[in-house]
Amino acid sequence: MLVAGLPGAGKSTLLNRLYGLRGDETAPVRAGDVQVIDSRQSRNWWARFLGPLPVRLRTPIVHATHVWRIGRAVLAGHGVVAHTRGTWPHILHCFAWLARRRGGRLHLILIDVAPETARAGQYARGRVVTSTTFARHCRRWHPLIARARSGDPLPPAAGVTVLDRDAADRLRAIHFS
Repeated sequence: MLVAGLPGAGKSTLLNRLYGLRGDETAPVRAGDVQVIDSRQSRNWWARFLGPLPVRLRTPIVHATHVWRIGRAVLAGHGVVAHTRGTWPHILHCFAWLARRRGGRLHLILIDVAPETARAGQYARGRVVTSTTFARHCRRWHPLIARARSGDPLPPAAGVTVLDRDAADRLRAIHFS
């Protein structure tokens, strides 16, 4: 299960609430049979080594570590709930392929909020992406969410759930069958 949305949409907030994450973790958190993987965990782990580097240099290392952790958990046969950008199709195809190798399927929860709401969320958490980066996320997000809302399948996902902020706030659990 990948939780995707624009930066600031509320992905980490949802994981915090559902799984009791504090935001200071440096490794994936086990919740029963599920590995909960948030990108902050990789960012926090690397902070002690990469702190003085500019964000532009840290981000690819942190992102690669985050993707590697998700892939490793899927290959180990764990149920996974992970935060992801969701706008990079090659990453989604890779995770779906890994899940199928273990007899599983990729599902998406898309948290759809207006760009202004997402931007406000970034400022509220104190971590703001550049305008250029945010615009790139928006350009990729809009066609993805339009397709999901129209009911068109989103290969490689076996299932897609679209939540607005209110619905995400009401979500109480994610169940694996």
